[in-house]
Amino acid sequence: MPLDIMSSGKTPEEARKALDEAVHLFLVTADDMGTLDEILQETGYELREGRWISPSWVAIERHSSILGA
Repeated sequence: MPLDIMSSGKTPEEARKALDEAVHLFLVTADDMGTLDEILQETGYELREGRWISPSWVAIERHSSILGA
C-alpha cells in the first residue's frame, strides 16, 4: 500500500503490529474526515465498479546497515 505511514516496535513482530494499527487508524481517520477517496486516488488506486484497485507493485526491497565499529 503506497501510503506514507511509519511506526516502530522493540521486535519485528511488535513493529508489524504497530504498523498495522497505524495504517488502520490512518484509513479510519481519513474516512471520518471525508478525504479517503482523495487519498486513495493520489496514491494510485483506481475505483472500478465500486471497488478500489491497488496500483501494481514495482518491487519490494529490504535494506540493512551496520553503524559504528
